[in-house]
Parts: sequence; structure tokens; C-alpha cells
Amino acid sequence: MQIKVYTLNSFGTSSNGGNPAGVVLNADSLSDENMQVIAKKVGFSETAFVQKSDVANFKVRFFTPSEEVDLCGHATIACFYVLANKGIINSGKYKQETKAGVLDLEVKTDDTILMNQALPVFLEVIDKKEIADSLNIPPEEIASDLPIQIVSTGLKDILIPVKNLDTLLSMKPDFNKITEISKKYNVVGYHAFTLETKFDNTAHCRNFAPLYDILEESATGTSNGALSCYLFKYGKVSEENKEHLIFEQGYSMNQPSEIRTSLSTNDKNIIAIKVGGNACNLQEKIIEL
Repeated sequence: MQIKVYTLNSFGTSSNGGNPAGVVLNADSLSDENMQVIAKKVGFSETAFVQKSDVANFKVRFFTPSEEVDLCGHATIACFYVLANKGIINSGKYKQETKAGVLDLEVKTDDTILMNQALPVFLEVIDKKEIADSLNIPPEEIASDLPIQIVSTGLKDILIPVKNLDTLLSMKPDFNKITEISKKYNVVGYHAFTLETKFDNTAHCRNFAPLYDILEESATGTSNGALSCYLFKYGKVSEENKEHLIFEQGYSMNQPSEIRTSLSTNDKNIIAIKVGGNACNLQEKIIEL
């Protein structure tokens, strides 16, 4: 059986930037095993499979090369970009059914995709020494005014505040230790960041998820959604700029990326979080099952 897979890059700031994803349309006839095999053959960090839904416009399932995950930000961007590009949907508001719940999206007229994420859940605070050891950096290189904390807006990540950009870009993580710590705390992986940026943006980030066979990812929508909420909670995002946050990622991989987020708040409570961006380099490939 031949399966058509659309491949494209979400969040790129240049032709080689962004995070590649696969998209398979009309995936209702595929078994879980089929989808896993396709995702492994595509080889990207995630491939999205679009199916019919009884509760939303579409049901979307996300597979890494090794297993299914509940939600993937950059693959959602890719998925709805393909749907718009192929004339299946127009600009407007939509709902997608995922294993992280039914989430709202908006397709802008310029094909920017904005997706709502689940409201933030703030979980354990983790000891600095344990995390620093797995990143092969001294504990004092981790910022002292912010906690290392597990936060989720659909997927759980350990958010790690690093003092400066040089340290963040030069560190060489121990992926075996990150894998074990990810298992220990039942998280997808690490989202390390610094408020020192290359451009005039919110933060510069690196994302590691070796537990899911993703050593490093060039653009991570869900993690930056969680980071937006964390920075607001701890006073690093002001009321004035909370709707226009921009995160740099992928520079350590020569895949420069830009993820945009927007927070809606009521007093000090976050009532909505949107993550968005563009996609480019749309191509097709055929996978043999």
C-alpha cells in the first residue's frame, strides 16, 4: 500500500529553518501500527494523521518515530497549513480533537496558524543539581531567580532557566541522564531557556526529548506555550507584551525558528494560551507500507 505524506517545516525563519513534520490526510483506514510504521519511515520528530471526528472539525493523532504522543504544536501548524494549502479549509476558526482534548485553532488569511492550548498546570519544582549534572553545566549557570519546574499546557516538560545565551548554546547534554530523569518525572523532556536573546525577543530556547528519540528539536510549540505561562506567573512577562511573545529556537542546530504565543488573562489568571507560526517547504513523498 502506498501512502502520500506531505512534508513541511513549521516555524522557520529561513528556508533551512523551522521544525519538519509529516502530515497524512484521510488517515481513518490506517491502524495504529500503520501510523507508527509511517512515522518511523518519515523520520521526523512527529507526523500528524488527520481523521474524521464526531466532536471537532478533525481528529489529529501525532506519532514520533517510536510512539504516539498526545499533542504536538509544530505538527499541528503543519497539519492545518496543508489543509488550507490544499483547499480543504479556508481561513477561519476550527476545532481539532487530540488526546490532549478538543482544542481551538485559527487559520489566518496569511496562512499563519494559531492554536489554543490547554490551560497551564504547574507541577513539581526540581533540584538544580540534578538537572545541571544532566546538562553538563555547573549548577550556578542555572538562574537563581526562577525555579526549575514541570509545566504543562498539554504535554509535561521540565522548564530550565539558564543564566546566559553562551551557556545555553554551548552546553552538551548527557542524553542518557535526560532520558532517565524524564522517565523519573514522567515528562516529555527538557525545555531549557534564557532571557538573553539573539534578537529583541522573549527568550531563546533549546528542547531535548531523548526519551522519545528526539535528541534536540528546532521548534517546539507546546513547550513554548508552557514557557509563556511560566514566565507570566513569575513576573517575567508584562501585561503590555503578554499577547505578543516570540521565542527563538533551533539556532544551535542551524535551523533558526520563531514561535509566537499570546496569553489572555483575567487579573493574574491565565484564561487562554495560543501558539502559532507559519510553515514552508511543502513537498510530497510516498511511503510504502
